[in-house]
Amino acid sequence: MAQIIDGKKIAADVRAQVAAEVQRLVSENGLKPGLAVVLVGEDPASKVYVKNKAQQTVEVGMNSWEHRLPAETSEADVLALVDKLNNDPACHGILVQLPLPKHINSEKVLNSINPDKDVDGFHPVNVGRLWVGERALVPCTPTGSVILAKTVAPSLAGLNAVVIGRSNIVGKPVAALLLRENCTVTVAHSRTKDLAGVVKGADLVVAAVGIPEMVRGDWIKPGAIVIDVGINRITGPDGKGKLVGDVNYAECEKVAGAITPVPGGVGPMTIACLLRNAAQAAAMQNNLKSAFA
Repeated sequence: MAQIIDGKKIAADVRAQVAAEVQRLVSENGLKPGLAVVLVGEDPASKVYVKNKAQQTVEVGMNSWEHRLPAETSEADVLALVDKLNNDPACHGILVQLPLPKHINSEKVLNSINPDKDVDGFHPVNVGRLWVGERALVPCTPTGSVILAKTVAPSLAGLNAVVIGRSNIVGKPVAALLLRENCTVTVAHSRTKDLAGVVKGADLVVAAVGIPEMVRGDWIKPGAIVIDVGINRITGPDGKGKLVGDVNYAECEKVAGAITPVPGGVGPMTIACLLRNAAQAAAMQNNLKSAFA
């Protein structure tokens, strides 16, 4: 049976590291990192997520600001708020919560954020910095996925890694991060020929394809590390809804060397790595060394 990678515990460890870094920045440089979150509208899931972000931001010792705007807020007003935050020296990180209302161009808003304050790591400048190996703010879920893998194998160098999924949010950035770790990386997807055969050769599998339980046990190389990024709500045999990943956990757990559960695996790492990015952004903007880059 596989080792279960406890994302909740590891996320708590990351938050403790962030709290220590914040304390160091305050004591050595008088610099208190600050994170601003912009929420437009009343999406219930987004409201819960923003509340959790704000709570955890304060818990690690950072300043936290929430900007809650009505759903009918114009695109121009959202852009004006982002511009104001870009020019606020006390604000080191800006996160615009998605999804935005349909009348607002999400890409335009995200691209208006100063790349040095882009704690989501979505700005094209940060994407470019990541791929050419420069100091960058990297998307949170890919960062968390690599941290989880390294708790099992501190050095990933030389491993054959297969990333299933090619999204800009997870698949592509996690591939770039694994290349930085000196893995040999294959980016596969739902249209890959003989996907099962491709995955079978992997020492490390990162599943981020968005198809419930797509990866089966007989796809997995014995002893491989399996990081399941997927979060899918399905109806179980009992008629009740449940969350599952992109990996058939019951099957893959019997073959893998280590595996993340869903929930409780990659999910808790996302906010922890957002806080990590905010601390890193504060240091970068003030030309200081960071514990995280």
